[in-house]
Amino acid sequence: MRRQTATCGANPAGSSRSLRLDPLSLPVRFDAHDPRADGYTRQIELHRERVVLRRAVRGMQMAINVRVSDFTGVALRGNDAAQSLVLVHRDPSLSVPLLVGTDGEELLEAWAIWSEIFALPQLDEAVRKPAPRRRRANAIRARRPKFLMRRRTAMARELPVHREEREIIARN
Repeated sequence: MRRQTATCGANPAGSSRSLRLDPLSLPVRFDAHDPRADGYTRQIELHRERVVLRRAVRGMQMAINVRVSDFTGVALRGNDAAQSLVLVHRDPSLSVPLLVGTDGEELLEAWAIWSEIFALPQLDEAVRKPAPRRRRANAIRARRPKFLMRRRTAMARELPVHREEREIIARN
C-alpha cells in the first residue's frame, strides 16, 4: 500500500502549472508562490472560518492567521488565456489563489461554490476599481490644539469666601 502525502500525484496542489482545490474537502493545505518569501513559496492552510499563511522571510518563520470574514470576496482574475479564482484581501499579499484554469464554465461554477461556502460576495476584478481612500469628516478641526490639550482649562466657578470666621494662621 502506498503512503499518501500532500504532494502525491502529477502536480502538487498549488503548483504554478495547475491549481485545483476542492471546496467541499476543507480543510486543505497547499503551497503557493510568494515572491517575498524564502524559496518563493508559502504554505497555506484553508479552513471554512480561517486561513493560515506560513512563510519564512530572511530565515524568520511567521504564521499569519486571518479570519475568512476579513476577506473582501472571491474574485475572478486574468485574461481569456488563463484565469484564476482568488480569495481577495484588502492587503494584496494576503490574497489566496483558489483555482487556476482556462475552462470558463468550470471557473464560473467554482466561483459560485467558493463564494457560497465562505459567505463572501463574488467580485468581478475587470469591472471593480479600487475604492478611493476614505477621508475623515474633519474630526480634528473641532478639537483644541495639541499643546493646549496638555493644559487644564480654567475653572469657571468662584472660590468660596468665608466671612466673620476666625482664621488660624501658623506663624514661624
